[in-house]
This record gives sequence, structure tokens and C-alpha cells, in this order.
Amino acid sequence: MIIPVKTSTGSYDIVLERGALSRVEQHLNLNRKALIVTDSGVPKQYAEIVAEKCTSPFVVTIPEGESSKCFDNYKMLLSKLVEYGFTRTDCVVAVGGGVVGDLSGFVASSFMRGIDFYNIPTTVLSQVDSSIGGKVAIDFEGYKNIVGAFYPPKCVIIDPDTLKTLPERQISNGLAEAVKMSLTSDAELFEIFENDDILANIDKIIEKSLLIKRYVVEQDEKESGLRKILNFGHTLAHAIESENDMQNLYHGECVAIGMIPMCDSTVRERLIPVLNKLNLITAVECEKEKIFEAMRHDKKMSGEAITVIFVPEVGSFQMKTMNFNELVDLLKGVI
Repeated sequence: MIIPVKTSTGSYDIVLERGALSRVEQHLNLNRKALIVTDSGVPKQYAEIVAEKCTSPFVVTIPEGESSKCFDNYKMLLSKLVEYGFTRTDCVVAVGGGVVGDLSGFVASSFMRGIDFYNIPTTVLSQVDSSIGGKVAIDFEGYKNIVGAFYPPKCVIIDPDTLKTLPERQISNGLAEAVKMSLTSDAELFEIFENDDILANIDKIIEKSLLIKRYVVEQDEKESGLRKILNFGHTLAHAIESENDMQNLYHGECVAIGMIPMCDSTVRERLIPVLNKLNLITAVECEKEKIFEAMRHDKKMSGEAITVIFVPEVGSFQMKTMNFNELVDLLKGVI
């Protein structure tokens, strides 16, 4: 299946099909130098398959984890491009999850004012969410995604077969983002989580999630309006991630927690059983003041007010601007 994405800064295809990784040369121009970036948690054979299809591949493996999405690795990858003599006609290929994709995309966006970037996401989280939409970034000074750009890939290759090597926890971590999109935009997708065998429907879940995100980014590429719905649950989630003591939680797990206070009580009654079904936690113990301080650095803050996404019923959303103290009150019982 080919899902075309059209935005003002560039159009590209999402290739969604099992076995696509082994046929990657059919969709990507790899007859040039290619910096293939992966991480230590990704099976080596995935990057090796891509390298075998390239005329001049250079594979760089970074350590697994959010801490790798940093300025030091950004600088290191830029140095590799210089060392290997890359030019504007060459490309960067990300093979891995959201950390690899965000970091590699930001490198591609800034080297020689931008070279081609391809994304091959290998986790549920990156397949349903972070691999499309054109947001690339690194974390800086303890704050997530605070330095970055809008830089769409030239193509995205999504092969659900790569998910076979993922631990169960990582699958649930990624599916939290699909639950997020279903709550704001697709009641039918949410019902799959409620009533059906989730893993048996993983291809359909990925497809429906991609169609939601494609619609959103095509309508609002740079987050001036509709795209803000993709931040549902993220204000609290990013704050939890920024707190050093909480680094044992994955992004999707934090999003799962962050969605709960942003729903009407009737929606929570349906959401919490779904999160339990996915073995996702629904509350966390933390130092509240540190979380609140991190939330004040959220990009959506404007003075003492913040605009958040609230779900009054499954499949719909509201944008609410509230005082910061009102937001804090909503978090009671979750943190």
C-alpha cells in the first residue's frame, strides 16, 4: 500500500507493506552515498539489508535510548558526513525508532542546508506516529525536542514484519500513540482496541493511525491549528520524560498517563480498561513540583495559560485554553 502525503514543504510516499524492507531499493534512490543511522537496540540485519542495497553505504550505530537524541550525537553524525565526503546529492537513512528518526532527520535538515532523508521506522511507535509529519529534533538542556525543524522525509518505508523482534512492552509503548489518535479522531479504531485481538489487527491499526496523521499534517503542517491534536496527553507526558527519575518509562507509557486527565469521566471509564489491556500503567509516583516546573517549559505555554486537547467523547476533541493552576488540578489522582 502506498499512502501519499502532500505538504507545502514537500510531498512523499509512505510505503506500508510486509516485506518492504527487503525491497527497499524499489522505493529509495540508494545509488549514492548513504549514511545509515541505527541504534544498538535495533537488530543489526535491518541496517545491513539497507546497506546491501546501497552503492556507497556508511553505517553508524548509536546507543539505544532517548539520551542518544542529543547535541553530541548530532555533532558526531555531522562530522561523519564531512569525514566521508558527503555532498548535497547524497542522503541520510534512519533505520530504527523515533530517536533514530528524529536525530537523523535533524542532521539531514541542517547538513549543507538540507540533503535527502529517508525514514525506515522499525518500532510501533515510530511506524504509527513519529516517522511522518516532518518534525525532526534533538533534546537539549533536559528538555525534549526543544531544538529542531520541520523537514519532511523523501520517503517512509513501513514494514510490519520488523515488529516481530520487538518486546511486548515496546509494542504496547507504540500502541499508546495509536490509542491517542483514536480518541481524538476515530471511534472505530478505538473500538478495535476495546473489543478485538490487538496484535491480530496490528496492520489495520497502523494503517488507520497513518491515515489520521496524514490528514492532520496535510491540513496543518506546522502546528498552527489542527495539528495540536497530536499533542493530546503530551503536556504531562513530556514533563514526566524530562524528569530524570522517570527515565525508566517509555514515551508511549508517559502518553498513556498523560491522556487520562485530559478526558471526560465517561471516556476515562473506557480508556483505562484499554490501557490495562495493553499493560500500560495509569498512574505514576513522582516529585510533583519538578513535573510542574517541566510543564511550564512546554511549547504550548503562553504566560500563565496553556492550550490543551480535551476529549469529551471518543472520536472527538476540544481545544481548551486554561490557567496553569487549572491544569494542575486536573492531574490529581494521576501523579
